[in-house]
Amino acid sequence: MATSTPPSRSASTVLIEQVISFQRAIGPLPGMVQGLLRGADRYGTGDDVQNRLRNVLDHIVRITERVNTCRSLLENALSVHSTLVSLEQNDAMRRMSSASLAQGEESRQLAKETIAQGEEVKKISSWAAILFTPTLIASIYGMNFDHMPELHWLWGYPFAILLMIATGVGLWAVFKYKKWL
Repeated sequence: MATSTPPSRSASTVLIEQVISFQRAIGPLPGMVQGLLRGADRYGTGDDVQNRLRNVLDHIVRITERVNTCRSLLENALSVHSTLVSLEQNDAMRRMSSASLAQGEESRQLAKETIAQGEEVKKISSWAAILFTPTLIASIYGMNFDHMPELHWLWGYPFAILLMIATGVGLWAVFKYKKWL
């Protein structure tokens, strides 16, 4: 799916469009294969062909689920990225607002509101990042990979939960240290 990108479109826009395009391309496949399976008895299709069609249907369903998970993760990552960009812009606005404090009471009030808004955006961004990490870990474990070493490990589930908690607490500590929370 290689497409040339005009200079005005970002790479993230192109990436999300490609994922959506892929979803549209594979969307009708489960219905088509199910239709073939429903008509198999009517046309005397052999058991071997029916088994292969069921196998293909299983692969299609698995791929569809993985693409949906990838799209969700991509949208979450792009959302966090745009929040962080917005945060940087708010920091720049706060610095510019601080410089304009000498211009009178109206300017001071506007600067205070901008700073307060920036602080709120920091808090929202921090919590979004904290909540994003367990979502990422849970979605990876939810993809049903066949070959994951920790999948058949007795401590795999507790390890995943502890990893989610540890990353959440770690991010909380970092944001608390930076006085974002």
